[in-house]
Amino acid sequence: MDLSVATDSLLSPPILFFFLGLLAVLVRSDLEIPQPIPRFLSLYLMLAIGFRGGVELGHSAPGAREIATLVAAVVVAALVPIYCFWILRRRLDVYNAAAIAATYGSISAVTFVTATDFLDRAGIAYGGHMVAAMALMESPAIVMAVILARLALRRSGVKNQAVGATPDRSWSHLLRDALFNSSVFLILGSLLVGIITGERGQATLEPFTAALFPGILCFFLLDMGIVAARRLRDLRASGAYLLGFALAIPLVNALLGIGVSALLGLDTGDALLFTILCASASYIAVPAAMRLALPEANPGLSLPLALAVTFPLNITVGMPAYLALIERLGS
Repeated sequence: MDLSVATDSLLSPPILFFFLGLLAVLVRSDLEIPQPIPRFLSLYLMLAIGFRGGVELGHSAPGAREIATLVAAVVVAALVPIYCFWILRRRLDVYNAAAIAATYGSISAVTFVTATDFLDRAGIAYGGHMVAAMALMESPAIVMAVILARLALRRSGVKNQAVGATPDRSWSHLLRDALFNSSVFLILGSLLVGIITGERGQATLEPFTAALFPGILCFFLLDMGIVAARRLRDLRASGAYLLGFALAIPLVNALLGIGVSALLGLDTGDALLFTILCASASYIAVPAAMRLALPEANPGLSLPLALAVTFPLNITVGMPAYLALIERLGS
C-alpha cells in the first residue's frame, strides 16, 4: 500500500484538530468550545451525514445482489454492537459499553474513502451502491446501543434522565424511545429527506451540508479532543483490556465481512469495501450521537480507541491484508 494514503489521512485537518484539542489540555491551555455550541455541532453532523447518505441512496438503482448487500450491511451493523456490548460489559459500565459498542458497530467514512482510493490505485473496480451501504450502516449501531443501554438499565432497575429506562417499560416504549431519540431521529429523518429531494435537494443544501462540513467537523473534533484529553485517565485505568479490544475486534469484524462477502458472491472491490465498513469504527457520527443519546458515556474511551488504534490499523496493515485474503478465497 502507498504509505502516502495513510499519511494523508492521518494528517488531514479534522484529525489534526482532534490532536490539537488533546494538546490544549496537556499544555494546560484555557481553550474550550463554550456550551451550547457542542450540541449544535453534534446536531449539524447528524443532519449533514444523514442527508448526504440519503442522496446517495436515491442515486442507486440496485439489482438483486446489490439489494442483498444492502440488507447484509444493515444486519451486520445491528449485530456487531450486540457481541461488542457483551464483551465490554465485563469491564465497563452500561453507558461506556454501549457507546463503544456503537462506535465499532457503525462505520468510519474516512476509512471507507481511504479504501476507495486504495482500490483506485490498485486498479480494482467497485460498485457505487457501496456508498449506499455505508450510509445504511451509520445508524443501526446507534439504535442498537440505545436499546442495549435501556435493556441493561431496566434489568438493573436504574432510572436515567437521558436514557429514560425503568424496570416497568414495555418493549414498545423501549423501541419507541430508541428510534425517536433526538440523534437517531435526526439522522434517519435527514436520510429520508435526502432520498426524497435527491439531486435537487443536494444542489439547494450543498453549501450547508458539503462546503461547511469540513470546517464544522474540525470544530467538533477539536472539542472532542479537549473532552477526551480531560478523561484520558479513564482510558489508562482500563487501558490494556480496551487496547486489546480495539486491536482484536476490527479483525474479527473484518473476518465477518469477508465471510458475508463470500456468501453474497461479491466482486473483489465490493468485498473489500464491505469488509472495511465492517472493520472500521466511527469517530464522527457515533460520538456526536452518543453525546446526545448517552451523555454519561466517556468520549475519552471510545474516541482514542477508534482514532489512535483502529483507524491506523485498518488503513496501514488492514486493507492490504483483507484484500490478500479476499483474493485468496476467490482464487
